[in-house]
Amino acid sequence: MTEQPIRIQVGGTAGTDPYEVLVGRQLLGELAGLIGKKAQRVAVLHPEALAATGEALREDLASQGYEAIAVQLPNAEEAKTAEVAAYCWKALGQTGFTRTDVIVGVGGGATTDVAGFVAATWLRGVRWIAVPTTVLGMVDAAVGGKTGINTAEGKNLVGAFHPPAGVLCDLAALDSLPVHDYVSGLAEVIKAGFIADPAILELIESDPEGAKRPDGPHTTELIERAIRVKAEVVSADLKESGLREILNYGHTLGHAIEKNERYNWRHGAAVSVGMVFAAELGRIAGRLDDATADRHRAVLASVGLPLTYRGDQWPKLLETMKVDKKSRGDRLRFIVLDGLAKPTVLEGPDPAMLLAAHAEIAA
Repeated sequence: MTEQPIRIQVGGTAGTDPYEVLVGRQLLGELAGLIGKKAQRVAVLHPEALAATGEALREDLASQGYEAIAVQLPNAEEAKTAEVAAYCWKALGQTGFTRTDVIVGVGGGATTDVAGFVAATWLRGVRWIAVPTTVLGMVDAAVGGKTGINTAEGKNLVGAFHPPAGVLCDLAALDSLPVHDYVSGLAEVIKAGFIADPAILELIESDPEGAKRPDGPHTTELIERAIRVKAEVVSADLKESGLREILNYGHTLGHAIEKNERYNWRHGAAVSVGMVFAAELGRIAGRLDDATADRHRAVLASVGLPLTYRGDQWPKLLETMKVDKKSRGDRLRFIVLDGLAKPTVLEGPDPAMLLAAHAEIAA
């Protein structure tokens, strides 16, 4: 007997249609139900690394009567360019894709970001379904409707809010994920623990080794809890006008590190350093107690995430943070904690405070 998937509802406020995130195993049988009967054509967007998965999915949909095509994208962040989006639009145009047809994005967070952006922009918006295959994709990128591509100037600067019609988090996909990619995704899980759900931190602290493995005893619960945190926040604030900003904890510096490394650093590794920085900033600003600030280092290090970054790069990081899409004018904004699970905004911090926080992460 197959276990019933966990169903988490997202949205349904501010005029958006609610959708479900399904978490479980062997979920592909749910795909046709999400695509629906009105669709005639389905485009499966997948990275090169998942060519076999993308083709298997295309064949499965074709056998169910859909006119299915597979569109191969470059791997990881290389896919998030205007050129790749244009390549996808061309494929949709040549297939005769209409308003009732559906895009399926299968892959990591970069793939679902592109798939959602292509869906948002084709005919001013067609339905799409996310099938994330990484921890990061499941707990972060595929939930919430933020879609986007990168430009030379920065990450996710071009995009649209376009929620999916559904998200299938098939945990079986994680079994073959390289350990570094798996651990990188844990940074977003740990972030959810610090900003909203401390039970996540307790589960990891009880068994850090188990937390690093897809077959660990708490894997399902960790992923479910992290998705629930994000679902709750984005349901209340789809377009990042207020509450949703808390999801950027660790991301202001994290995105700057990613750009500085030309995206050769994994997102989770960069966010891990960004969270240590944000914790130090909170402590220096007199907002965060020592024990919670120190707990960041302990939890992140216990699963093998980095805590430091090259000290000589600070001037470049500072410049990049100023064009971050969360800034207002040239005032930097950071999410910091007033205590465990009490996120707040620190706006325009004193440069000396930033420098002192940076000294704590400088390698």
